[in-house]
This record gives sequence, structure tokens and C-alpha cells, in this order.
Amino acid sequence: MVKGRRLGVLPSPLGPRSAKILLLGGGELGKEVIIEAQRLGLETIVVDRYHMAPAMQVAHRYYVINMLDYDALIKIVHREDPIAIIPEIEAINTDALKDLEEEGYNIIPNADAVAITMNRIELRKFAAERLGLPTTKYKFASNEEEAYEACERVGYPCLMKPEMSSSGHGHVRIMESKPKNEIIEAYRESIKHARGDSRRIIVEEFVGLETEFTVLAYRWVSEEGIKTNVIEPIEHWRHGEFHYIESWQPSERDAGLLKRCKELGLKVAEGLGGLGIYAIELLLTKDGRLLFSEVAPRPHDTGMVTLLSQDLSEFAIHVRATIGLPIPEVKVVTPAATYAVYTDLKNSWYPNLEGVYDTLKIPGVNVRWFGKPSTYPGRRMAVILARAETPSKARHKVSLAASMLKIVPLR
Repeated sequence: MVKGRRLGVLPSPLGPRSAKILLLGGGELGKEVIIEAQRLGLETIVVDRYHMAPAMQVAHRYYVINMLDYDALIKIVHREDPIAIIPEIEAINTDALKDLEEEGYNIIPNADAVAITMNRIELRKFAAERLGLPTTKYKFASNEEEAYEACERVGYPCLMKPEMSSSGHGHVRIMESKPKNEIIEAYRESIKHARGDSRRIIVEEFVGLETEFTVLAYRWVSEEGIKTNVIEPIEHWRHGEFHYIESWQPSERDAGLLKRCKELGLKVAEGLGGLGIYAIELLLTKDGRLLFSEVAPRPHDTGMVTLLSQDLSEFAIHVRATIGLPIPEVKVVTPAATYAVYTDLKNSWYPNLEGVYDTLKIPGVNVRWFGKPSTYPGRRMAVILARAETPSKARHKVSLAASMLKIVPLR
């Protein structure tokens, strides 16, 4: 299938005319993508840096490589010859993706979008300078001296982030003016967690948050050409952490605010182009500003709520869009919420999840135990989902269920 062409026939997997998709990254989001792809009879291949990643456990085949390795990525793609290549994580060699796209391979959503969105500096330039979206105040820095100057110009409190990282790694919060040597130490700590060998950071204004939103916008092949649609915003909260804790849909915020969220999401997706789903993260500050934060060119962790809340989940949407199938209007069919379960265990192999029986006695509650083979402090290992009559009731259910669960070492 060529990008932009409608798909009318689904072949059988593992046969001479099978339609293959290749997923770069095998985490819990990728696992749901693979499950949706297999429902449509696609042949699925997962690539990641470690054995037994969640998506590998449900795919037809998998490879374990360093995905920053240009040659390894190219060779696997040439060997498998997939109809679509779907990045699921940030640590991927984007030069390989661009060259594969030049060869005619279908990179989802497109190679440029992947490169822009995984790089905080390029993404901020794209959003603020090209699209004119509202953002926090920011400055870039490439060394210790520039990092100090950036903090002084942005003001305090501020937040340092590496050019490339994920899940809050390398985020350093500086709450007040400090001596220059302490700012330099903060810079060193930030780049220690960067992907690759980049020494660039972004220093952002640290804002007081009222709440956060994820807007899911998707681009798909209609009979008239590529269309962009947007879904009802998902509200989420991180409880003071750098990663999300709970999300819910629909939001009960003001209708005018939610309309603005959808308008910003639509603008970002259309600006990046390609096919598939985009997850646009927005911040609502305590002083009433709605600000662009980040965008993922794929399904999002906060969007797991759509497994219950929508008639088509974000994963089903992404797969359909990837291979050229239609996506009618997506509707929220029930209020639902999620609560992410993290672990503090260090290097514990084959951990157990306790308390599942009591958790599942709560009506409307589901558990997704990702099956990650090992732990490290702060690793997300499971998510609880619940539906209810209202978002508030769904949030109460997942919070109650989370209090019953515990991740323990193998006994």
C-alpha cells in the first residue's frame, strides 16, 4: 500500500501476500497497537532494545537491536519490507527513517514529524515560531554558560529539560534564583539523562497548573483525500510528578475552553501532516492561559482511557489510518478514567501484581498488567481503567482500585 491510498483488501498473515507492519518500540502502547493490527489480519513485527518487551509478547516476530543503530534499522526494514513503519518511542535513528521514506517506505505519520516531535528544541521552534501557538516562555542552551544565562532570562521558577528524553527523565526544577555553580550542576544533571550525546537543553518558565489536556487528532484517507479529525479532549493530572497518574474522558471543563483545545490540536496535526494519530498535550495554567506543551506522533499513555470511553480506541484509529482504512466520526460512548500504577522496586525480575481479585470486584473496573519483565524505580507497570455514569465516579473507582494493588518481587 502506498501512503494516501485507500485499502480495500485485507490479506491473511504469514502468507505470500501478507501485509506487514513494523513497530519501532515495544512498550504497553505498542502492545495495544499490535493487538489491533492482528484483529485486522496484519502480520506484525516489533523492534526494541530489550527482550520480552510487552508488544513482543503478542507479535508474530520481533528483533532486539539498538534503534539508534542506522545500519541495523535499515537491514531489518529491507528484510521485512513492511507496508508501514510505526515509531512508538523516542530513541530511534531519524536519519534512517528519512532515508527509508526516500526509498518509498511508509513512515507513520512521516519521517519529518517523528524527527520534530522527539526533539524538544525543534518542536518548540515548530510550535511557537512556525505555527504561532501559545507556549511557556523559553530559551535554549548548549553549554553551562548558556544554561545559566537562559535561567536568568526566563526567570524563576523554571524547568530544565534535555533536548531528547522521555517520561520526565532529566527534568530539573529550579524554584528560585541560585548561585551560578548550582545552575551548572542542574544543567549537568539534566543532560546526563539525555538521549544520545546531545548537550542542548530547553529552559522553560515553570507555571502553576490548573490541569492538563491531551487532544487526539488523526489524519486518515477518505474518498476525497486525506482528512484531519479531532476527538473530545482527555483531561489528566500528574499529582506533582513529571509523568501522568490519572486521565479521564470526557472533560467537564467549560465548553469554550474545550473548543479551543480542539482547535489547537487540529492546527498541530495539520501542520505536521502524514497519516495516523497525534496526541497533543496542552497546559491550562492557574492564571487562565492555555499553552501548547508537547505532541506525540502516535497513541499516548493518557489516551489509554479510550479503550473504554470511545467506540474506537486511539489504537484502533492509529492502525486504520496507517493502512488506509476509513475512520467514521469517533464518539465518546461512556465516561471513563485511568490510573497508572508505578513501581519503586529496583531491578526486580518477573514481578507480581497483588490485589487483583479485590480490584476486579469493583463494577466497571479493568486492569492492564503490561508484562514488563523487570522493574526500576518510577517504571509504569500497569494501568487501571473504569467506566461509570460520570467522569468523577470513574475517577473514584480507579483511585480506589489503585489503593488495592501492589507490585511485589517474585516469590
